[in-house]
Amino acid sequence: MPAELRWSRPRHRRRGRSRRRTSVAALCCYKPGEKSRLIHRPRTHLLLKGARKSFSWQDYRDLLVRAHIQLGGPIVVLWDNLNTHLAAGLKRYEAEHDWLTTVRLPAYAPDLNPVEAVWSLVRRATANTAFATPDDLDRTLRRELRRIQLRPRLINGCLTATGLTLIPPTPP
Repeated sequence: MPAELRWSRPRHRRRGRSRRRTSVAALCCYKPGEKSRLIHRPRTHLLLKGARKSFSWQDYRDLLVRAHIQLGGPIVVLWDNLNTHLAAGLKRYEAEHDWLTTVRLPAYAPDLNPVEAVWSLVRRATANTAFATPDDLDRTLRRELRRIQLRPRLINGCLTATGLTLIPPTPP
């Protein structure tokens, strides 16, 4: 049999595991009479021994401060029961700042959290995708979150999906 007709096993290039993890925190912001907004903060963590693999309570505090600056007013936050949201440092920070009001969702109620619908939209856009590098994943996440940011109707839909409504404050 000629050598050029000989069967050979296909070769697939496999990459090693990445030493990075990407986390994203987001706030869906609603105010009656104004466009809805999405404020998010992605963060890359290096998977080193003893290194943190997720957001700390200080990261969530910084996100709230950034939202307060961008929105220019008081904030009411619906927290799920993520252990970092329940951290003593974050609770202390909430108590010290009168512009920040927090409401805790029931123990397991992702259907009441508008941000869960945002993650559903992002997952839909990234489903069945093999990313060549962690940077490709980061780029795609940022692009999808930006796409949602530019479409307030999608953010409104995330609130509608929860069944919750906004009650405008009554003037004194």
